[in-house]
Amino acid sequence: IRWNPLPMPTTPTNWVQGLKCYCGAGDASMKAGTRIYLYACNTNMTDCSFASSDGDMLIVPEHGTLDIWTEFGKMTVPSGFICVIQRGIRFSINVPSTGARGYVCEVFDSHFELPPRGVIGANGLANELDFQSPSAAYEDRDGITYTCYQKYCDELFTFQQGHSPFDVVAWHGNYIPYRYDLGKFCVVNSVSFDHLDPSIFCVITAQTAEPGVASCDFVIFPPRWMVADKTFRPPYYHKNCMSEFMGNIRGTYEAKTKGFLPGGGSLHSHMAAHGPEKAAYDVHSIVDLKPTAPNHDHLAFMFESYYTYKLTANSQAENRDEDYSDMKCWQGFKKNFVAPKK
Repeated sequence: IRWNPLPMPTTPTNWVQGLKCYCGAGDASMKAGTRIYLYACNTNMTDCSFASSDGDMLIVPEHGTLDIWTEFGKMTVPSGFICVIQRGIRFSINVPSTGARGYVCEVFDSHFELPPRGVIGANGLANELDFQSPSAAYEDRDGITYTCYQKYCDELFTFQQGHSPFDVVAWHGNYIPYRYDLGKFCVVNSVSFDHLDPSIFCVITAQTAEPGVASCDFVIFPPRWMVADKTFRPPYYHKNCMSEFMGNIRGTYEAKTKGFLPGGGSLHSHMAAHGPEKAAYDVHSIVDLKPTAPNHDHLAFMFESYYTYKLTANSQAENRDEDYSDMKCWQGFKKNFVAPKK
């Protein structure tokens, strides 16, 4: 299934009001599972804030810079960056006049962390030194009407208070939101032939209670040199035990020549066969395999999970790409196999 981008709202809509759950799995009350949201908004969260009691939120902007104020300070998160705001931390988001759109993955099981690098060694992929915490800030405002949104067991509650929640003037510990520039991801890739597993593109991961099994692997398909010889370079045709929700931050994804737009999404459920569309196959099956320089206009990503994603009413009713659902983009493949003569 594939979705077109959410349209920008035509009435004033803040980040919380523009947040729509598209799929998920598990139960927040059991601290096991995940939710995937798309958001589109056009107004600031003036005198209001949000916190989730359910899980950590990974926010991936596609359009529009997010100015986020948390209890720990402020951080700016433009398109091409990500940020993580942990369970229970209160925050408010301001957006530009042209609005903002993007993706969120909320995990109930654990916190996001760097994946183990194994034989890669001490550095590479997402390096620790490139993660940034908010700049210290506070405000001392009393005698106001301030609305607080609280997500609890997948329901949204509100309450009001007479002061800003961002009046924290000091803190101690390491439970803190952070942002990361995806342009700083140090790519590992094949320099001979064939594909390596997409786990080499994993930026951060949240594990389930079973070691090595992910509630969410956040994987990107970044600009990179393509040099593999004797290889069909786009992702190969496959099925696997993970559910794959893909999003597009900018440009064109190599396995989808059209239709997969920035701000849109696609879902390939576990054990559902999928791969490049017919148009992509036609190009890449005959292309001259010369080294190809990185195209910095392209950036896609994937929320990959061991869980089985279930669709919500939002995802089944809105912005469906019917050509994809009807599998029209995979029609017309010719059988190239010729059996050997006996």
